[in-house]
Amino acid sequence: MNENLTLQTTLKHINPRTATQGEFVEAMNTHDMVFGMGPAGTGKTYLAVAKAVNEMLANRVEKIILTRPAVEAGENLGFLPGDLKEKIDPYLRPLYDALYEMLPRDVVGKKIANGEIEIAPLAYMRGRTLTHAMIILDEAQNTTPMQMKMFLTRLGEGSRMVINGDLTQTDLPRGGVSGLAEAERILKNVPEIAFVEFTNKDVVRHGLVSKIVLAYEQEKAKENANR
Repeated sequence: MNENLTLQTTLKHINPRTATQGEFVEAMNTHDMVFGMGPAGTGKTYLAVAKAVNEMLANRVEKIILTRPAVEAGENLGFLPGDLKEKIDPYLRPLYDALYEMLPRDVVGKKIANGEIEIAPLAYMRGRTLTHAMIILDEAQNTTPMQMKMFLTRLGEGSRMVINGDLTQTDLPRGGVSGLAEAERILKNVPEIAFVEFTNKDVVRHGLVSKIVLAYEQEKAKENANR
């Protein structure tokens, strides 16, 4: 294993498990903005959080910012119990889970309390300039084009961004354009921005997940062929 691709965190050392994962880590090592595109279970979020923790422990960034759009997947936030934080936190849970595998819980709590780690909905990014930070946008397929442009233009001095998403799992209203799809179309040829494409072969969850992803891809291809 290429040692340059090993991400060292407090609780574990993380290595890419597929060639595409290695390409993703290499892209994060060499680019200030990286898009990770592809199906669930391919390690996009996990590796991005590992890279962010690694950067913070090495004092290369002062802050980690983890965000995702609070788009309702068939459910209505307004009917969930609790205050705004309690309603939003379930959307951000995968980001907490990844952090807890890499840093002790008490350390995560302290860093959140002192602002070194920020986990917030995408709407909280508006109007800010994010400097000296590692910034991760998860579930980016659920951004609108306006939200995506807003987010990308938050990049400030000494900061790096990772944008992850799966265009096959968009929860936007029917007919809505995904900001991730538009960003790929507009920015694909900007050399300073890396796009890494994952496939079902990169799924590292339960073996069935890869087969499920492949079955859905094949069904989608049939539908497109019949149009």
